Amino acid sequence: MSTSDMNKQINPTVRRPKKTAAIYFILSAVSIAVDNIYALFGHGVRSYSMSFMFLYPLIGGMLIFLLLGFIAPEVSGGRMYRSGYNLYNFGIATLTTGSFFKGILDIAGTASEYTVYFFIAGWSLAAAGLTMLIVTAATVRRGD
Repeated sequence: MSTSDMNKQINPTVRRPKKTAAIYFILSAVSIAVDNIYALFGHGVRSYSMSFMFLYPLIGGMLIFLLLGFIAPEVSGGRMYRSGYNLYNFGIATLTTGSFFKGILDIAGTASEYTVYFFIAGWSLAAAGLTMLIVTAATVRRGD
């Protein structure tokens, strides 16, 4: 065995969007499990916010990254990819957490004005990250 084989790589940047999509699928399943487990202890009361919180990682995460992986698989080699990736993931995480928090408050029978801030911050972060990912995909496809 030689050490020159250790320097060869399969180009892992091509598989990153598809791997991220798989992780988001797992997070969607975890969100469904959390909703059902919380419902067991919620005395039969359910919340739409908590029941549908799985849609943020499913549609916002898995679908977007699957599309990104099929349309522009080389995007993860772009210059602004990591910043856009992190911003977008923070946005999806904030939206999911805000939905979970609103669901807890709905089940408890109370409300808070702070839930709005979760959604404002989440949508803003997701929009900024998605914009950066689209710009990165366009510049990588163009060859800059």
